Amino acid sequence: MKNGCKLIVVLLASLLLIHAVEAAADVQDPDVKRAVDRGLQWLATHQSRLGHWAANDSRYPTAMTGLSGIALLCEGSTTTQGEYAANVRRAVDYLVSRSRTNGLIGDPTRDDRYTYGHGFSMLFLSQVLGEEEDIDRREQLVDVLTRAVVFCGRAQTKDGGWGYVSAKDGAGFDEGSTTITQVQGLRGCRNAGIPVPSEIIDKAISYIRKCSLQEGLGGVQYNIRGGGGRPAISAAAIACLFNAGEYDSVYVPNLLKYCRKNLSDLGNQRFGHWHYTHYYYSQVRYREAGKEWQEYRDKIYARLVAEASPDGSWSQGYIGPVYTTAMNLTILQLEKGTLPIYQR
Repeated sequence: MKNGCKLIVVLLASLLLIHAVEAAADVQDPDVKRAVDRGLQWLATHQSRLGHWAANDSRYPTAMTGLSGIALLCEGSTTTQGEYAANVRRAVDYLVSRSRTNGLIGDPTRDDRYTYGHGFSMLFLSQVLGEEEDIDRREQLVDVLTRAVVFCGRAQTKDGGWGYVSAKDGAGFDEGSTTITQVQGLRGCRNAGIPVPSEIIDKAISYIRKCSLQEGLGGVQYNIRGGGGRPAISAAAIACLFNAGEYDSVYVPNLLKYCRKNLSDLGNQRFGHWHYTHYYYSQVRYREAGKEWQEYRDKIYARLVAEASPDGSWSQGYIGPVYTTAMNLTILQLEKGTLPIYQR
């Protein structure tokens, strides 16, 4: 009996310790929380009446809507609950209305890089589907995403990648960043229960590996034809491989070494596309957890908080404040663990 009581005491103590650790993890720096709250408000107020967001010169509305929607979902809002439920619903309605009969989510007559929009839209809508309670809306999302996956398969090049447009429209051109966007979107769809043929993912993973130099030690190139190792695409590639369940004992660790070498100094902007790079690299560091994530988190959070504009947005980057704000808000909200695609 005494041993039984001791066991109960030990179990209770363990549970209390776990709860205390989790509670401590939930405590957010007030400066970070303030930056996130103001950024989300800015994003919500800059949504158009039609439900979309856009980059500079009203460009890339599909991609910007997918990215902005993801940032709002990270806060915890859904189509029916949360402070930004109305914004999420309008974003969903907009993207659904842009779903074409061939499965493309977007408008190729107005967007010269429509595969980005297609990939980010798949990612956003797949995360919405996982929390959608309305039966009619679920059926609608399943239909849109099922056709979107089919379009992805047809748009893939013979080498296994994707370009800024479909293989047919782009004469077979492909490159790393758009390929990664498609794979993450496809993974979100598969997680949400949408059928995704394994050969599409397998060909894409093979393509990413073919773009790598020295089994990852030299980073990932622009495409299989060259371009040199690029930290931005390399960081995105690791996030993509993690999403696809790839944890190769040699290749992925080599890519991680390359990224640590080039991205540990947050002030290093020689490679360009800083926010895009750390949008993906933060996902990698978060998934790995531990001391390295905590050190990286503290540094990048401090930098993002310091760089926020007085109105709550982030204006760095030639694409525009919507793009930068949506990405930074996703980085700053990773620890909430709201979306399945980013969870450990």
